[in-house]
Amino acid sequence: MTEQSIYTPPKVWQWDSENGGRFSKINRPIAGATHEKDLSIGEHSLQLYSLGTPNGVKVTVLLEELLELGKTEAEYDAWLVNIGEGDQFGSGFVSANPNSKIPVLVDHSTAPPTRIFESGAILVYLAEKFGAFLPKDPIPRAECMSWLFWNIGSIPFLGGGFGHFYAYAPEKFEYPINRYAMEVKRQLDVLDQNLASRQFMCGDEYTIADMANHAWYGSLVLGSLYEAQEFLDVSSYKNVIRWAQEIQDRPAVQRGLRVNRVWGPEEKQLPERHSAKDFA
Repeated sequence: MTEQSIYTPPKVWQWDSENGGRFSKINRPIAGATHEKDLSIGEHSLQLYSLGTPNGVKVTVLLEELLELGKTEAEYDAWLVNIGEGDQFGSGFVSANPNSKIPVLVDHSTAPPTRIFESGAILVYLAEKFGAFLPKDPIPRAECMSWLFWNIGSIPFLGGGFGHFYAYAPEKFEYPINRYAMEVKRQLDVLDQNLASRQFMCGDEYTIADMANHAWYGSLVLGSLYEAQEFLDVSSYKNVIRWAQEIQDRPAVQRGLRVNRVWGPEEKQLPERHSAKDFA
């Protein structure tokens, strides 16, 4: 480390709106709406406002899996929220999620409508509402909830930590990349050891814990997240790769991965989803 690269924190931190790399225009130290914009509402009870990032994919995969089971009341409208343009700071979105993050689900089958924000909360809400992908017996349910909340607690190290400093930061620095790479590899080892004796995260049953973790760690080992599979040597996590590929091959997962996606090959994009016909 050279003397010029040493950073001494000021006595009082001040926001530098130009210092933030790729996300400098949308990251800010205050909450609340920046402009008036109502949320669009489609014909279905379930209205999703999201983007095809891993946290958004968790929810679209679950919704498509519920429809695959024949749960017709799980039909939904998925509206694109372009976080790069600040859609998440519109007044309607902030009313649904004061934290201004995707995804947000609004269930209009209740009076008044029920808002659910944070991906883990949405998964639990939908699994309980439709009685699927969340065990009812206390012991397997506790296991499922443990791995779901493991995901919620772990992914900031993968996304905001490793992903930011490795892929998005305006400058690359050795210490944060090494620090978060070490933690992500530890997390992958946790998953790999767990999956050594199980087909899925919690045993023989496919659950919302699998959907949540596949969106992040499955994408990572299959090469569709940060293009870091070689850097992290993910090939050594054979149980995670086996599990990730098995889930990736599910038709509902393939559909869910497309919803609200606006990058990559055109055949894998579906900016908005309002019916099953949109996949044709």
